[in-house]
Amino acid sequence: MYNVKSRVATEFIDDAEILETLEYAEKNKRNKALINSLLEKASKCKGLNHREAAVLLDCDLPEENEKMYKLAMEIKQKIYGNRIVLFAPLYLSNYCVNGCVYCPYHHNNHHIRRKKLTQEEIVREVTALQDMGHKRLALETGEDPVNNPIEYVLESIKTIYSIKHKNGAIRRVNVNIAATTVENYRKLKEAGIGTYVLFQETYNKANYEKLHPVGPKHDYAYHTEAMDRAMEGGIDDVGLGVLFGLNMYRYDFVGLLMHAEHLEATFGVGPHTISVPRICPADDIDPKSFKNAISDDIFAKIVAVIRIAVPYTGMIISTRESPKSRERALSLGVSQISGASSTSVGGYAEKESPEENTAQFERSDTRTLDEVINWLLKLGYIPSFCTACYREGRTGDRFMSLAKTGKIQYCCHPNALMTLKEYLEDYATPETKALGDEVIKRELMTIPNEKIREIARRHIEDIAVSGKRDFRF
Repeated sequence: MYNVKSRVATEFIDDAEILETLEYAEKNKRNKALINSLLEKASKCKGLNHREAAVLLDCDLPEENEKMYKLAMEIKQKIYGNRIVLFAPLYLSNYCVNGCVYCPYHHNNHHIRRKKLTQEEIVREVTALQDMGHKRLALETGEDPVNNPIEYVLESIKTIYSIKHKNGAIRRVNVNIAATTVENYRKLKEAGIGTYVLFQETYNKANYEKLHPVGPKHDYAYHTEAMDRAMEGGIDDVGLGVLFGLNMYRYDFVGLLMHAEHLEATFGVGPHTISVPRICPADDIDPKSFKNAISDDIFAKIVAVIRIAVPYTGMIISTRESPKSRERALSLGVSQISGASSTSVGGYAEKESPEENTAQFERSDTRTLDEVINWLLKLGYIPSFCTACYREGRTGDRFMSLAKTGKIQYCCHPNALMTLKEYLEDYATPETKALGDEVIKRELMTIPNEKIREIARRHIEDIAVSGKRDFRF
């Protein structure tokens, strides 16, 4: 049944193919010659298929695993450099008609406070995010055709883009909403969204249906085929992800890579991003009730092997993870992180009391955005608020052609420095500003093209001296 180009979910995510892959990986997890040949192949930044990647994930040879971790960071460095993109989620509503057993927004949770932001409340939320320094948001909402129709989402996007507060502006709105129709995806594209993100949660059909016992999300095929419809609707940047811990991690890891291969084979464009959340505490959810919860070491290895197997994709890690876990993931290939996140509806403009909790999950990293920026700078990374590719039309296959050849850094590196300078001038504490200015000074000298280096230097000076904003290559 397996057919990577099929438009039928159970054919491009074929259970038998996954099980055969897992068996193959188990048989070869100590095959040193094969593992080293795969690492050599991956070092060319062309990626690996799902079966090859499964062998690396199962490998239990310490020396080869160390080579793997080293290669993951080398690949990330070649394609994305030492830049780390910052974003924040914005929860519009926690009304939901689904019965997802791992999410506190499920319709049977009668003690969580339900809330939906008005457009005026969205203005206050976005203003608070702009006052932190954020330029990129991930819009989140529960699935409820009455309370959260597509018209509400579209109006909210329009409101978000319209808000200009001091030097603040949201320049990219990514959208993480329930699977919908081609027509609605066209509307989202016309509204100017960046990436459409939808987590599969698990690729195991039987477990998926148990985890989603009621509601529209119960339909495995409709959910799994959503990215095909999104691309048909003109959205060429899509983001995949599973919630590790719901199912056997090896199974979902293989399914995730098969989904990426399907998009590449069918549309010529793989996932713009891959997210790696894992189950964590929430209002009425105990992660210990999920027997497949994964350790920190397994989580780190998943990150490393995804980076090796899908080198072009942006990898995302959220505030679900602790600072320690996020630091380790950064060293293994993560390129985007959220900062100073609120997972509550209306949680940026005003703090909630415990009795009014609307959070989807507990955060393990509760630092301010400035503390996160300071931390990244001290680790040797360039915090980036860049949204230039989306706004310059470098999306879909145009972005992928640059990412796969490593040429994206010629745009991203100077853009990252210029957006970092904006943050330092407008929002940073004195210590963070001093650290950041030193990093900018050092990194400017590493731009190989003299003309680009000089233009970037002039723009950075204009940001500081003339108060100008929003330069981009």
